[in-house]
Amino acid sequence: MDSGEIYLTRPGYDKLTEELERLRTVRRREIAREIEKARAYGDISENAEYDAAKDAQAHNEKRIAELEAKLGKCRIIDDALMSKDEVLIGATVKLHDMETGEEFEYMLVAEVEADYAQNKISVSSPVGKALLGHKAGEVVEIEIPAGTLKYRIESLRR
Repeated sequence: MDSGEIYLTRPGYDKLTEELERLRTVRRREIAREIEKARAYGDISENAEYDAAKDAQAHNEKRIAELEAKLGKCRIIDDALMSKDEVLIGATVKLHDMETGEEFEYMLVAEVEADYAQNKISVSSPVGKALLGHKAGEVVEIEIPAGTLKYRIESLRR
C-alpha cells in the first residue's frame, strides 16, 4: 500500500463522511448558538462559557480538517477485485488460539476504521500485519510485546 493512501471499506468511508457532514452542519450550528449565548452574558474577556464554546469550535474545526484530509487520500476497497482465499484488508478472519483453544473473529480494516469493541483491527497492528497474506488452515505466530501468539486461521470471508 502507498503510504499516502488510506484504504477504507465502504462502511468505513460512509461512517467518516457522515461524521464530517454532521460536524460541518449540526455541530457548527450548535457551537455558534453556544458562542452567541455566551456573548449575551456581557464581557467576553472573563467569560468561561465563551472560552469553552470557542475551544469546542477549535476542536470541531480541527476534526473537520482531519476528516477532510483522510477522505481526500482514501481509496475504497473493491471486494470484487480482491482475493477471496487470502487475508487482506476488508476480510473477516476466524482465528483459533492454539494455546487457549479460544476462537474469535476480527475484521481487518484501515487504522482509521479500527474499533476493538466491534472486533475491527487495523492492518497496521501487530496481529493485522501478521495475518496479511495468509490463508485458511495456516498457523500464524505473532510477536507482540507480551510474547508470542499462535493462531490458526479457521476461515475467512469478505
